[in-house]
Amino acid sequence: MRYLPEPERRQGGVARPAILLVNLGTPESPTPKAVRRYLRQFLSDPRVIEIPAALWLPILHGFVLNTRPRRSARKYATIWCADGSPLRVHTERQARLLAERFGSQARVEFAMRYGEPSIPDTLARLKSEGCERVLVLPLYPQYAASTTASALDQVAEFMLKTRNLPEIRLVKHFHDHPAYLDALAGLVREYWRQSGRPDKLVMSFHGLPRYTLARGDPYGHECHETARLLAERLELPADAWQTAFQSRFGRTEWIGPYTESILSGYALQGAQRVDVVCPGFVADCLETLEEIGIEGKKVFLDAGGRQFHLLPCLNERDEWIQALADIARQHAGEWLSKPGRSKPLEIPLQSPS
Repeated sequence: MRYLPEPERRQGGVARPAILLVNLGTPESPTPKAVRRYLRQFLSDPRVIEIPAALWLPILHGFVLNTRPRRSARKYATIWCADGSPLRVHTERQARLLAERFGSQARVEFAMRYGEPSIPDTLARLKSEGCERVLVLPLYPQYAASTTASALDQVAEFMLKTRNLPEIRLVKHFHDHPAYLDALAGLVREYWRQSGRPDKLVMSFHGLPRYTLARGDPYGHECHETARLLAERLELPADAWQTAFQSRFGRTEWIGPYTESILSGYALQGAQRVDVVCPGFVADCLETLEEIGIEGKKVFLDAGGRQFHLLPCLNERDEWIQALADIARQHAGEWLSKPGRSKPLEIPLQSPS
């Protein structure tokens, strides 16, 4: 069957618009089996690995999935919390808090690009529950083909299988949105009021292979723009902060400078305290809590640094939830100011004249 079965059409009632927050995803548990399942889906995505499948898949299934899950599972175990994966816990809480902001004005749900709840399944459920208008809001401030576009591919997959499509609007990015930047600046200022200021502030973003920039991906530019605008809000001199990129994978050259090199370099230059903030992540996860909070800290201290501070992500901060609401209102527009139709339109058939 080409199309999914259509839900029964409802008569009466007001159709609320829906806001669907989308994040990357996470293993279901910090075990090699669960991590292998997650990595198989993640690393099979051609948006993530732009190597011809005939070359990459034998490497993935013959080597990567037989070696990396065990190492990654140990890392996940160091940051796993009582309620589960930090990424899922924070994303779910963000959706709940945003739903409280909108009340009866809009339905709010979340989905994951990899793992559960999936984007197509969540869209199908919203449709079955009468949501005729859906704003898809990926939680990636900076656009990249391997993140935002990959999530929107899943929206397209749902659309290809749906006969009677709801109206769908998409948020591409919000790297320079004033409310997002204000929330970031507020987070840093509050942390410094409580803990003092560092010698250096490192703004660490997830990296990408350098060839993606040459092929037209705007991600690197948007990261630098976010960092510049945040530094302006914090009134930092040029020598007090640095943009860096983390999370390298494989042997190809990635966007630099690398976070690890910046941290060790600052320590060798005599910096006693370094703070790291991760503006590309709106929820704490493996890449922030383990890669920066544990591994990055070790790099800095081993090189002679004295104090290493990882600032939390935006998570459930009130300013961030308000920023999400502002971004959603901007893109949803009149959907959030006008009620939906109370019943399906009935268009009578007319006989040819």
